[in-house]
Amino acid sequence: MRYFIYFSYNGTNYHGWQIQPNAVSVQETMENAMSLVLREPVQLTGAGRTDTGVHAKSMVAHFDVSKPICGVASVVSRLNSLLPYDIAVSDLREVAADAHSRFDAKSRTYKYYVTTCKNPFSKECAAYISYPLDFELMNEAAKILLEFTDFTSFSKLHTDVKTNDCDVMQAEWSREGDYWVFTIKANRFLRNMVRAIVGTLIEVGRGKVSVERFREIIECKDRCKAGTSAPAQGLFLVDVEY
Repeated sequence: MRYFIYFSYNGTNYHGWQIQPNAVSVQETMENAMSLVLREPVQLTGAGRTDTGVHAKSMVAHFDVSKPICGVASVVSRLNSLLPYDIAVSDLREVAADAHSRFDAKSRTYKYYVTTCKNPFSKECAAYISYPLDFELMNEAAKILLEFTDFTSFSKLHTDVKTNDCDVMQAEWSREGDYWVFTIKANRFLRNMVRAIVGTLIEVGRGKVSVERFREIIECKDRCKAGTSAPAQGLFLVDVEY
């Protein structure tokens, strides 16, 4: 029997989603708790892989068990009592035997949070930028992302993916309370892609990179031409659409 599990986590204390040989990951922590509650070994396959320090407001993974799960609400409650405070399960749903949390996803949406006002309570959930930024100019540059599919310039080097093509459906900055938020939606993302884009857009906002130069950086297909990656703590996976 196959199930989708829906959950969220604060990634501050974890070395990303995927199991690591000598570090604590979200996947390992969840698999250990689920194996205890379900009384059989559980292996999770996530809809994506977040890096060290990156958060997820809405993450999905699938897993297989030998028998139906009875009393979903009770199982969810027991999982949340076992899991640490920074991981929360919201639901379990039975799916088709061939359903795949990663390959069946039509899109993923990330948000990156920036604050230009120093706030001791936002350290883990937003990047603090001490200098002024021109968000109107950054939005102008962000629109250019919709014109391209090859995002080699924003991909981590030496990855094992077959293509660097992504279909970006949304890319824009907006104001949410005390934060400026970059929202980007695409069918798939490359390793480190969002943080590299944000880091380069920040350079646009500082006046160090022109809007036209931002276009040229994409066209170069060279990671060395783009800006440094923005800090991990500002990034959230907020939606996986099926």
